[in-house]
Amino acid sequence: MAELNVVLCGIGLDNPIIPASGTFGYGYEFAELYDINCLGTFSFKGTTKEPRFGNPTPRIAECTSGMINAVGLQNPGVDKVIAEELPKLRNVFHKPVMANVSGFSVEDYAYTCEKLDACPEVGWLEVNISCPNVHGGGMSFGTSPEAAAQVTAAVKKVTTKPVLIKLSPNVTDIVAIARACEEAGADGISLINTLLGMRIDLRTRKPVIANRMGGFSGPAIFPVALRMVYEVSSAVQIPVVGMGGVTSAEDVVEMMLAGATAVEVGAANLVDPFACRNIVRDLPAVMEKYGIHALKEIIGGAH
Repeated sequence: MAELNVVLCGIGLDNPIIPASGTFGYGYEFAELYDINCLGTFSFKGTTKEPRFGNPTPRIAECTSGMINAVGLQNPGVDKVIAEELPKLRNVFHKPVMANVSGFSVEDYAYTCEKLDACPEVGWLEVNISCPNVHGGGMSFGTSPEAAAQVTAAVKKVTTKPVLIKLSPNVTDIVAIARACEEAGADGISLINTLLGMRIDLRTRKPVIANRMGGFSGPAIFPVALRMVYEVSSAVQIPVVGMGGVTSAEDVVEMMLAGATAVEVGAANLVDPFACRNIVRDLPAVMEKYGIHALKEIIGGAH
């Protein structure tokens, strides 16, 4: 009997499959298609202190082996998420959920995390530090070890639940940033967020995305993500959640061998809404094929 269960920051998961933030809404949309309780957990839509309309359209462009998006963190704001979205989520998902948080100042992050930390549905806080720092010249919090540590420490001061810091790959040394987060108290690291990309329309000779550039995701980024998971997991003592271009049960096993305790699936959900369900279904056969009895025993096995 294949053992799919893992433990992420002290909380047990029936399996390591986690739909990534921004690709799975608040869960209930997918619950109309299948029983989402087959998943380990999921990371709900990125939530900010205030409501956000997001970026102008068009804000999604297809590419070879991937897509570019610049949605701009569209969400109803943390108060409405707690009052309206979480009760609906509770009706269809009966496990702890991962709350994904974004912000534009250290105070924003702390405020939103403190509010979500008090919600019984929330098991983990996944803090996206790829956002522009409005008080720091507009550079992403995730591009500097000092800024990343500052956000981590501020969030840890006001929360009791495990905090995972989601890192941007658009940096020169992701290991230094991961270590800074660990030293500041992070309970885990999620990586990678999207790479920066763009497309140009040959007819109009203008960028396809209204925002000009956006986050590049999909199968094309898998080797980059795998490399960063491998590097970071060998440099920190806290768990790593790997993501970036994962589309199959084989990809999940590869991510775990690289050092991931759990694996998020993002763009694949936008191509096939059953992607995560199918990966969970396929894992036992893939484990049997490669002689794997328990997934937790292969974490970091390629090191």
